[in-house]
Amino acid sequence: MGARSSHSTKQGKQGMIPINQFIESQLAAWPLANGNYQALKGVDTKTITMPGGFEMKVQYNPARIVSTGAKMDAATLKKRPCFLCEKNRPAEQDGIEWGDYTILVNPFPIFPRHLTLPLKEHAPQTMMGRAADMAKLAQELPDYVIFYNGQKCGASAPDHMHFQAGNRDFLPLLSQIDEVEYVVPGIGYPKNPNVRPGMIVIDGNGPEHAQDLFERVINLLPMDDAVGEPMINVLCAADDEGVRMLVIPRKRHRPDFYGDGPDQMILSPASVDLGGVMITPRREDFDKLDAAIIDKTLAQLCYTPEEIKDLCTNLK
Repeated sequence: MGARSSHSTKQGKQGMIPINQFIESQLAAWPLANGNYQALKGVDTKTITMPGGFEMKVQYNPARIVSTGAKMDAATLKKRPCFLCEKNRPAEQDGIEWGDYTILVNPFPIFPRHLTLPLKEHAPQTMMGRAADMAKLAQELPDYVIFYNGQKCGASAPDHMHFQAGNRDFLPLLSQIDEVEYVVPGIGYPKNPNVRPGMIVIDGNGPEHAQDLFERVINLLPMDDAVGEPMINVLCAADDEGVRMLVIPRKRHRPDFYGDGPDQMILSPASVDLGGVMITPRREDFDKLDAAIIDKTLAQLCYTPEEIKDLCTNLK
């Protein structure tokens, strides 16, 4: 795809992606994004202690209604221009080239530093064959958590493959998994049964190893033939010991109380929410959200730790 004259695309080098400078330059040149990042500093937050003692944070973030309240039906997606394709991006939005992807500043942030990393080609959202890309990104952005939302699991652009990234220390879940019960080398689940949602932990020694382990995990899960992969959210972070992926299988897209009616909530959990920060774009939902509603939401959308344990018995 040819570069537009309004985009001064920079070239990222392995281990030397100039992310901080890039974000600052974008905020200086892009009033919409800068305003949303400034507003993020003043959003209301609260912490909810769940059964078992682990914590969930809740963020009241009105700007996220663009994503949380988005219609995801095929007709709507077909009508709207893809905002991740280069030709449709705002003139102010520059990018850093990274292999087959472009690193962009997300103009509607949840994290103090929030990136979107779309594939240069317009192709459907799927992780199949791309776990190594995710792991390599995590290695080259060690201060970030890389995350993926499946087509029916919170992706705001299910028609265009992309990862996202944000400050690694922002999501409580990453620090709450202290011990893993490995079923086979590199694949297991949290030993603490109170850690939710249910998830499969992958610990790889590098991108290709993580890809191999990811494919073994995917084979455990029911396939959604309409999208060509199971319903999943994935979180990934790296350190000197290797790459850790948290694969969170899903049962459904949104809770049965999703909506804007008097007894409903605009709550559409994706990787960030399941990673421990629930996003509420409406004040009334922020005020109402408590441990019981979070527990009900996780029960409807995700597998229990016991179900994950049963799945893992099928590993070979």
